[in-house]
Amino acid sequence: MTRNTASHLRLTSPPGAVSPSRIPIHWDAATAGLRGPVIATATAGAERNAIGAHGGAYSIYRALAIASGAMAAEARPQLTDTYPVAPVGPHAQWREPGRIVSLDPWGHRVAEDFAAQLAQGVDIRPTIAITSARICLPEVREAIARGRLKIDGEVVHAGGEVVVTKAAIDPVWHLPGIAERFEVEEAKLRRTLFEQTGGMYPELVTRPDIAVFLPPIGGITVYMFGDPARLGDRRFALTCRVHDECNSSDVFGSDICTCRPYLIHGIEEATRQAQAGGAGLIVYNRKEGRALGEVTKFLVYNARQRQPGGDRAATYFERTECVAGVRDARVQQLMPDVLHWLGVRRIDRFISMSNMKYDALVAGGIEIVERVPIPDDLVPPDAGVEMEAKKAAGYFTHDRTPAVRAVP
Repeated sequence: MTRNTASHLRLTSPPGAVSPSRIPIHWDAATAGLRGPVIATATAGAERNAIGAHGGAYSIYRALAIASGAMAAEARPQLTDTYPVAPVGPHAQWREPGRIVSLDPWGHRVAEDFAAQLAQGVDIRPTIAITSARICLPEVREAIARGRLKIDGEVVHAGGEVVVTKAAIDPVWHLPGIAERFEVEEAKLRRTLFEQTGGMYPELVTRPDIAVFLPPIGGITVYMFGDPARLGDRRFALTCRVHDECNSSDVFGSDICTCRPYLIHGIEEATRQAQAGGAGLIVYNRKEGRALGEVTKFLVYNARQRQPGGDRAATYFERTECVAGVRDARVQQLMPDVLHWLGVRRIDRFISMSNMKYDALVAGGIEIVERVPIPDDLVPPDAGVEMEAKKAAGYFTHDRTPAVRAVP
């Protein structure tokens, strides 16, 4: 029997048939050493202490590469020179119980904090990477031409490129914390995850001793404008947009919604804040189509356009619920975690009209000073139905007041 097969059998054996991992995880510990590394590789054997696999949805592509012989199952990443270009943390929120439950705050510090274990052959892999880049968008060049942004050679360069620090984050769920965040019993959460993934992860129900799960879903990309150290420093103003993925608009420019215009508006405002000596932040969550997926989103488009009388705000969410069973599956309860990872406790200018996002951040202990709506001249004509429907349903607040509103 190969080691891979043996490891698989150990993981999916009934409770009590296997010993707990020899490297336990203490989720809210104050240091990386006390917390312990997250180990989710198939070949880890008795060291494995997490359910699922590294890489989120991309773990399936890795499996295909291994099955086709393009990649060795035993391949390990060589982490030399992969360390972050800018430090993030540790921040106080990392050790505050319940603040971070959907990502590993130590995930970018693997080579640094777990060097001794790596030298001993323990297969520990990063779940966060931080690098530097420049972004170049036609709308930014237009903002420069119109005088809304200035070329300073530091944040904005002569060609219109904006300097950023960016981070990619794979999801890492602490199941007891996830259950508490959603106010459900952990056993019910585990059972539902097991059933709704077609039994893909049996250890969700057979291994209650393993509390960490790496779900096969999209992660988060973070774009930081200005000095990343200023993000969590209250002495510096922070402008932030939290954006949920919309491939149709963000990439291909569909004008049926305001997604790309609002994203670009957030980038411009974040750039301006960095130039003023503060910091800007764009959080890009991979939750396509309100976390319903593109197939469902396009089916809803068809249903809206083909109904008698055409697309109407009054039936906007009804059409979505008929196809998807729910109007919105984005569940923003986990969204504040990435802000806590960055040490953020206050957002001076929140570039969003979403009450769901606002309420989640405030409930998570993050102060919001000002809410900034999308300028009317940035709303595409064909996006009017969506805007009116969301306003009527309580999704939006079209003003700058920070009062909390209940979301239906």
